[in-house]
Amino acid sequence: MLYRIGFPALAMVFVLTATLASAQAAKNAAGGAAPTSATIAFEKYKLKNGLEVILSEDHRLPMVAVNLWYHVGPSHEKPGRTGFAHLFEHMMFQGSRHIGDDQHFKFLEGAGASDINGTTDFDRTNYFETLPSNQLELALWLESDRMGYLLDTLDQAKLTNQIDVVRNERRQGVENPPYGLVEEAVYQQLFPKGHPYYAYVIGSHADLEAAHLDDVRDFFKQYYAPNNASLAIVGDFDKAQAKALVEKYFGSIPAGPPVEPLNVKTPPITSERRKVVTDRVELPKVYLAWITSPVYKPGDAEFDLAARILGQGKSSRLYKRLVYEDQIAQSVNVTQNSLILGSVFAIEATAKPGVKPEQLEAAITEEVEKLREQGPTAAEIEAARNVIQSTIIRGLETLGGFGGVADRLNQYNHYLGDPGYLPKDLARYDQATPESVRKYVREQLTRNARVVVYGVPGEKVIDDVPRKTASEAEQKKQEMAGTMPDETWRAQPPKPGPVSKLSLPAPVKFQLPNGLNVYLLERHNLPVISVNLAVLAGSEANPKGRPGTASFTADMLDEGTEKRATLQLAQDVDKIGATLAATSTADYASVTMRSLTRNAEALFEILSDVALHPAFTPAEIERVRKERLTTLLQQRDNPTQLGIRTFYRELYGSGHPYGTIDLGTETSNKAITREDLAGFWKQRYVPGNSALVVAGALSEAELRSLATKYFGDWSGQGEKATPPEAPIAGARRVVIVDKPGAPQTYVRVGQVGVPRSSPDYVPLEVMNTTLGGLFSSRINLNLREQHGYTYGAFSAFVYRRGPGPFFAGSSIRTDVTAPAIGEIFKEIERMRNTDLTAEELRIAKDFISRSLPGLFETTLQAVNTVRDMYVYDLPLTYYSELPKAVDEVTAADVRRVAQKYLTPEHMIVVSVGDRSKIQPEIEKLGLGTVEVRDLDGNPVQTAQATPGN
Repeated sequence: MLYRIGFPALAMVFVLTATLASAQAAKNAAGGAAPTSATIAFEKYKLKNGLEVILSEDHRLPMVAVNLWYHVGPSHEKPGRTGFAHLFEHMMFQGSRHIGDDQHFKFLEGAGASDINGTTDFDRTNYFETLPSNQLELALWLESDRMGYLLDTLDQAKLTNQIDVVRNERRQGVENPPYGLVEEAVYQQLFPKGHPYYAYVIGSHADLEAAHLDDVRDFFKQYYAPNNASLAIVGDFDKAQAKALVEKYFGSIPAGPPVEPLNVKTPPITSERRKVVTDRVELPKVYLAWITSPVYKPGDAEFDLAARILGQGKSSRLYKRLVYEDQIAQSVNVTQNSLILGSVFAIEATAKPGVKPEQLEAAITEEVEKLREQGPTAAEIEAARNVIQSTIIRGLETLGGFGGVADRLNQYNHYLGDPGYLPKDLARYDQATPESVRKYVREQLTRNARVVVYGVPGEKVIDDVPRKTASEAEQKKQEMAGTMPDETWRAQPPKPGPVSKLSLPAPVKFQLPNGLNVYLLERHNLPVISVNLAVLAGSEANPKGRPGTASFTADMLDEGTEKRATLQLAQDVDKIGATLAATSTADYASVTMRSLTRNAEALFEILSDVALHPAFTPAEIERVRKERLTTLLQQRDNPTQLGIRTFYRELYGSGHPYGTIDLGTETSNKAITREDLAGFWKQRYVPGNSALVVAGALSEAELRSLATKYFGDWSGQGEKATPPEAPIAGARRVVIVDKPGAPQTYVRVGQVGVPRSSPDYVPLEVMNTTLGGLFSSRINLNLREQHGYTYGAFSAFVYRRGPGPFFAGSSIRTDVTAPAIGEIFKEIERMRNTDLTAEELRIAKDFISRSLPGLFETTLQAVNTVRDMYVYDLPLTYYSELPKAVDEVTAADVRRVAQKYLTPEHMIVVSVGDRSKIQPEIEKLGLGTVEVRDLDGNPVQTAQATPGN
């Protein structure tokens, strides 16, 4: 469950999905403008109780997405009772009259749901799941029961537990990470105290602790009723059957009281507001923000375009000025967070070492003033429009989830009452002109109307409050005042419908004469393609003593070619509305592009230029080197990043290829030369080491032609890296990374695991799914639901070509760090020493097999899945045969691999937190030697060894 806020990543970037009924190009200019006549085929109707229902059939995969929006968010909360909407997002997963406690996720995960969650934004709350289409009735049973019968089981014990969880979420998402409190301060400056948008959606510790059961119940009765909700169903279903099921499960739920329209006025900012917030960070960060046109109102689209032009991507003005030319910023981003009571246009920039925030602010202000006075160019508008519209069309691939078609239908319905707004949405950007963008920017982005917030190094001030302990009598109090009479037939979970034939796509494979492997998954439902060029040139191939070489090489691919300078490359990508990303992992490096099919020729030309003709310009190398060194410096601020790099170093040793993160070390990044980079590229980036993977609307003949034209002349003899061996396992020990004042401890418990080629891969996946791979897993239910120690806990095997790590981890409330570590070990031991129950085995196996179609839902997911088939040498029929292998796994198999591969006596415990508060209790666990490191990994103190358990 997540709260959502538009700062910084959730601007209106338009991640959409839908059934594309029509996507003809309104124009076909050289710039590659996106189609603007796309529509979503849907039917909308209303039940007698007021529930709005939106249906959209899409039979491409045997999957269905169910998405329920409640028209309530912090915009409906009262002062002193903040966070209720988000708190209810959590409460809705805790069980209702006919759904047992903690059973919601178990039902869905056992059914093979590939996407389950809920989100809260300022103006709405939603719940969604994507699952096999024959399980549609299950989803409707679950959603309707918590709408109609949640209050029947809502007691103080559940409320107290979820308050603990939400407070842990606040610590994890706002207070422990760098700049989280600084970002919250931006909203506190934009909006007055008492305004619904003041501070974060998640609420404050004080208000959460002050929540009374009666307050929460009243909030539910007012807002969580059918007349304040809309239900969207998208995917592989029969419309008549779906209507009957909706009526069956929702029709008898009575309407709630009328919900009055929002009556909140957002006061304008008439003089600049400034604030300085201290945080435990290495570098200053500058935020400038304004209140702008409300969502879908005149000016909102113009500010989307302005955000793209000013500070989204390498072709933007602020990137060019601050990051590329002046090199005074490590990063810059601009967003338009579109909201009902006033949108937020925000600029954020992180300073380079030695740069004062005032210098950053001055440069940002100059660029904003230039845009205000001169407006954007026609070329900038066209490029920004292409990117936004192409993103919309590419997003039409996904059924549900964040921004999926069901979510998009509901979003349009929520804000506009028109689920079919898509063509009008696209048209907003066609209608925008340089003059209209300049008009709105000039009117609203004034100095007197802005907020300026600096985040600077210093003490982190957290407004926490003690946890309230309810009396025993209050805990036992059960106020089961439901909202409707019982319908006993609901007590029986619905049986799944007929199983659709699971026909997972298998790619076509061919090879060019130069040895390049080419894979294709054809999909013609949308005019979209995703392309991934994967090269076996990951961190495992780093030269000895040069960790980070593979990553540095990949970083340079999109920093200029022999014929395109860095910024020209970014502009050419934007011109066709495409995306370009060059990345590196332990196993491989890759270049990924996505675009509309009609731009395939231009896409392949750019892709081949990037991969085959990198310039490795000395000036660009030095600029990127500084960015990488600054990123390493910034990791000192982030407990999660500190925990990951410490875990790898302690587990494998700094000399092992897996002993450092892909980014490398400060020493290696300073030492890597242009010759190192060019030499690594020449040796490793060869066709025989590579695969070109394509998914989307291309035929095999078309792909053969494009691959031959743009990659047929690629040559070179190289060698494949040999996967590294596993290090010798040592005795169990604890490493504490001291981060004074941290409100949480980031914990990783683990050991060296197995390579992806392990014959025990399938039973290991079944085992880990139960241990920590699902929300309903043992570790998560223990630490989160039973004890309230964390927002979420998990475990995973990281499979690589060599033996990757196994780990269990979580961000833990500081005062319970030691008991949480103890519980993780208890669950590991329980997995080793007892068989899975029949239900656990069924849920794990069903989840793995039934969620497989989700690996192919979008073209991007499909190319990533097929790329892994190449990297790990899997047969083309691997995924179609996987369900049979999963079905054959027994409880004895699970226990065997648990005993073989989970060896607590060899595990390492890494804890990033306030040593003064966590070390004494950790030592009492008797887990072995306790060692202390500073933020750079240097030893601080090594305690005497304590007996292991």
